[in-house]
Amino acid sequence: MDARQKTIYLPDTMVNWPWPRTINPHYEDVKAEVDASFRDFKALSPKSQEAFDKCDFEHFRIACDLMNLFFIYDEYTDFKNDALTKNMADIVFDALHNPHKKRPEDECILGEIARQFWARAIKSASLSSQRHFLETFPAYLYSVVAEALDRGQDHRRSLDDYLKLRRKTVGVIPSFPILEMAIDLPDEVFYHPVIMDLAECITDLVLIDNDMISYNKEQAIGNEGHNIISTIMFDLGLDVSGAMAWAAHYHTEIQKRFIDGLSKVPSWGPSVDVLVKEYLDRTAIWARGNHSWSYESQRYLATMGPEIQKTRLVPLLPSPERKSM
Repeated sequence: MDARQKTIYLPDTMVNWPWPRTINPHYEDVKAEVDASFRDFKALSPKSQEAFDKCDFEHFRIACDLMNLFFIYDEYTDFKNDALTKNMADIVFDALHNPHKKRPEDECILGEIARQFWARAIKSASLSSQRHFLETFPAYLYSVVAEALDRGQDHRRSLDDYLKLRRKTVGVIPSFPILEMAIDLPDEVFYHPVIMDLAECITDLVLIDNDMISYNKEQAIGNEGHNIISTIMFDLGLDVSGAMAWAAHYHTEIQKRFIDGLSKVPSWGPSVDVLVKEYLDRTAIWARGNHSWSYESQRYLATMGPEIQKTRLVPLLPSPERKSM
């Protein structure tokens, strides 16, 4: 093996994205409240809690609670088999549908975290956003079971099959109802084919950025099977640099598809159209927020995020195989 330090070039995928980075004005106050509340659950090991504390979440309280639920569900299921993962998915599903029911004392803490999140959310969320969340979140929950099954069987998907599953495991679509909590977005808007295609565009932008930025960390712990970079390498026969370039090019194509798609959004009348524009702007900001958070938190790049964002160079961490060489 080459003794020189190897690096990965990380393309700047969002350099031309029209929606800039912004910070919610209530961020600091909400973050302190949510972090304190989440720490009370004692759901994480000291090491995982330390990693969690280094992560920044830029949305309001309910959105922060949802991000925490995603985080802890991911943490608990990352290396579990499909049977254990399904059990956890069932617990969360039941808690969301029974937010006022006391959870069993011997149950995994996921149930109580999910219950408290949803019990708080339904106090202020519009009925349409509640309905859309409960309709879309199960696809995320149980897609993680499929991911666990793939991991247990060491099954590698084709790129097309991977994207079909990853669009669910990334959890973007069930996050979008958070963006409509304060508005009443009709079903015919939320599920309209044009709106759903735009939502899929944002989903793809998020998953590509997430997988590109997290690839180095995941390959270093031998958990890169569910990642677009390793999937491109496997399916298209490219090296890591070629896979990064391919993913960045695909990202650019998806950006264009989203921006072009905005002109195809139908009209539902002035009062609804203004809500649709607000909703779609928020989805676009979500893509920017995910990209910025991935560099500014320490979840994937430790303390090197800001530097890597400037240099675009990521020191390649040793993988389990390379460590033994």
